[in-house]
Amino acid sequence: MAGIHITSDKTKSILKVLDEEYPDAKCSLEFLNPLQLMIATILSAQCTDERVNKVAPVLFEKYRAAKDYADAPIEKLEQEIKSTGFYHNKALAIKESCKILAERFGGEVPANLEKLVELPGVGRKTANVILGNAFGIPGIVVDTHVARVSARLGLTREKDRDKIERDLMESIPREKWIKFSHQLIQHGRRICVARKPKCPICPLLPYCEYGMSLKSASL
Repeated sequence: MAGIHITSDKTKSILKVLDEEYPDAKCSLEFLNPLQLMIATILSAQCTDERVNKVAPVLFEKYRAAKDYADAPIEKLEQEIKSTGFYHNKALAIKESCKILAERFGGEVPANLEKLVELPGVGRKTANVILGNAFGIPGIVVDTHVARVSARLGLTREKDRDKIERDLMESIPREKWIKFSHQLIQHGRRICVARKPKCPICPLLPYCEYGMSLKSASL
């Protein structure tokens, strides 16, 4: 159950190192309100946050409300977000999600996971990004970095992201969920990269099953 936290000594040590290494970890997407964060997070799929932060401000200036996106011609929206990749699907998701927001939620992004995941283009990962960073509601964001790093550390054996999320929710204290997600994302970008992770300089190496196995193999 997500409400029961079994925090092992190893997990406590990992959390301590993360707090020391990434004390100011936070969402790297730039936004001013929940709607902007939803749009930015949809755009961030298979795209760097840096690229999104260059594209999104132009959108935010032009489209101020959910209805503005809903009413925008799809071809125009596609061209405006083209550089973020997969722009056909992203434009459709933004337009359809905003149409639902305008029609069912008074144009407001709901602070509720079940309602958020009903929106096109909004899965649990995106929903938890919105809830945690726009509303301060605890959740663990399982993106590619969190999935990879948590597996290497031995915090989960699962491959399915929903199951990874549940494992982490059970072992990480609830008040740490939001920051923990950002810390693992930063660590995955800087040190524990997908190919050729920088294990020799990793502060988490003593607690990492993957890194220690590589170290043993090299001896």
